Amino acid sequence: MTMRERMLAVLRGEKPDRVPFVQYRNASAPDEEIWAVIGRENMGVMPWIRLHQVEHPNCRTHTEEISERGLRGLRTVIETPVGCMTEEKFYEPALNTASIRDHFVKTPEDYAVLQAYLEDSVVVEDLTAYHEACASLGEDGITLIRLERTPFQQLWVQWVSIADLALHMVDCPDRVARCVDAMVKEMRAVFEIVTRTPVPFVDFPDNITAPVIGDSNFREYCVPYYNELADMLADKRVPVLVHMDGDLKPLWDAIGETRIKGIDSLSPPPDNDTSVADALSLWPDRCVLVNFPSSVHLASPQAIYDQTGELLQQGGRSGQLQIQISENTPPGTWRKSYPEIVRAIRDFG
Repeated sequence: MTMRERMLAVLRGEKPDRVPFVQYRNASAPDEEIWAVIGRENMGVMPWIRLHQVEHPNCRTHTEEISERGLRGLRTVIETPVGCMTEEKFYEPALNTASIRDHFVKTPEDYAVLQAYLEDSVVVEDLTAYHEACASLGEDGITLIRLERTPFQQLWVQWVSIADLALHMVDCPDRVARCVDAMVKEMRAVFEIVTRTPVPFVDFPDNITAPVIGDSNFREYCVPYYNELADMLADKRVPVLVHMDGDLKPLWDAIGETRIKGIDSLSPPPDNDTSVADALSLWPDRCVLVNFPSSVHLASPQAIYDQTGELLQQGGRSGQLQIQISENTPPGTWRKSYPEIVRAIRDFG
């Protein structure tokens, strides 16, 4: 089987000839650089791709570079008909990942500006990147179709700090709710595009972790939309997955009640609390695209091999397991860890 065929088999509930090893495109290093070390036949790729663009005809966005204590940053100002909001974020040098220092929404009054921006959204179908990715991938992998985040996750990841959001949901629930309604409208416009496009699967990039969202918010702000899209795509047999990369144990029951077909980027022990064995026992009808634990890339080659073997023992015969690199890895460690992961998979058979 080709790597693409293996990946599709896992998504479709068919057994591949061996567990696929995959990375989000260029996750740890450029794909071509990694293939030169481990062999193209031993690693598939999944690029994040959108089927849409979001335009804001009555708003303007301005971004400028800033710096502080040697760190590179960006200041972004969004102008709407009812006012402006500003975000500042800085990039750490090792992985070039961003951390928001000042969020767009800081006070209850800022929700009116966010609402104006969201209600100005126009979702436009744009399949250019999708067709280009499909053509370039060939048998090396499949596209990972990215949806919009569900409302609660979008709020705290993209717009407002989790501490402020918790207060605002108590102090000004109506203002928060109006923004949620606008997010849902935009999300449903994306759903309509997805239903018209022949894609291998779709993914909510929700970065779910139970300590932040909690059971009640997960059930209110995530589950209904997962199920809504799953129902829309059921006849087309397009699986809906959710990127859940945190601690999940408090959400086990609620996740089981969804109609999604898999977990993307499940992060098992020793980093988080839900193992492959847990996932397959709790949700036996779903695939598990498991992120190889990020901390283990720092371990010895034998420990990396053994950790891979443990993942394979827990799920490698199920036909539902994919081992992948879908979270940040310590810089440069792939040269040690990827060959051991590949060796373990090939030894497992």
